[in-house]
Amino acid sequence: MVEAEVNAELAGRIRAGDYLVNRIGFGSMRITGEGVWGPPKDINKAKVLLRSAVEYGVNFIDTADSYGPEVSETLIADALFPYHGIVVATKGGLIRGGPGKWSPDCSPKHLRESCEKSLKRLKVDTIDIYQLHTVDPKVPFEDSFRTLLDLQKEGKIRHIGLSNIEPEHFMKALNMGSFVSVQNNYNVLNREHEDVLRLCEQHRIAFIPYFPIGGGMQPLSASRSIGDIAQSKHVSVYQVALSWLLYHSNMILPIPGTSSLVHLQENIASADIELDEAEIKTLDALVTKFT
Repeated sequence: MVEAEVNAELAGRIRAGDYLVNRIGFGSMRITGEGVWGPPKDINKAKVLLRSAVEYGVNFIDTADSYGPEVSETLIADALFPYHGIVVATKGGLIRGGPGKWSPDCSPKHLRESCEKSLKRLKVDTIDIYQLHTVDPKVPFEDSFRTLLDLQKEGKIRHIGLSNIEPEHFMKALNMGSFVSVQNNYNVLNREHEDVLRLCEQHRIAFIPYFPIGGGMQPLSASRSIGDIAQSKHVSVYQVALSWLLYHSNMILPIPGTSSLVHLQENIASADIELDEAEIKTLDALVTKFT
């Protein structure tokens, strides 16, 4: 747990490279069709949701070429371009074989082609943050990261991010060049990547937890402790989980995703929830019960 005085700006901002963004971002995976495949049922509703996120103060949008595929990036461009004051972070390195089907391709050839296509879909000359979506066991990590460094030198990406990495990849990348963010699966009930989070804190690199409220896979609602805290504050268990992330580390940038305007409002309001020391200790201890 980072000390409270270090976490003075819980509802404030976090730095990713030379970008300063608000602590609650928006993950755009859920604005696609079922199984993250194809377009959403209501395209106009998805665009309204994106614009509403920005109106409510979100200025960090996370996406990937594999969301849809291509759907999420296209919707973001249609709804938000030109991106005045908005940081758009996308990813490359995963390919799709159908609804719910994902496989890695982090070869230099694929990453370069993916980046070029993302540039066109997002309607930009330079991508704010381009993230390696995963580590490909068929491709040396150094080759994948070096490709992103080359794209950065060519001016096609401004900053590099990494996703789904282990500490060994973190250190390899650190020795090769610079990166500004790491995106791994992490939430109040899943701390598998606590070691990566601590590396991010040590090197002042933004840690972007995906599935910050469990992604429907962890039983937040089954935790009596989370439920009791939520009930006492008249908020949802998901809001408590998001608030805990902000207290847990000042390098955390949650990107909860939703297709619901109501849930979007609740997610953003999570930054205003105050947790006392006893509540934080209770939530900190949950990992020993659920892992």
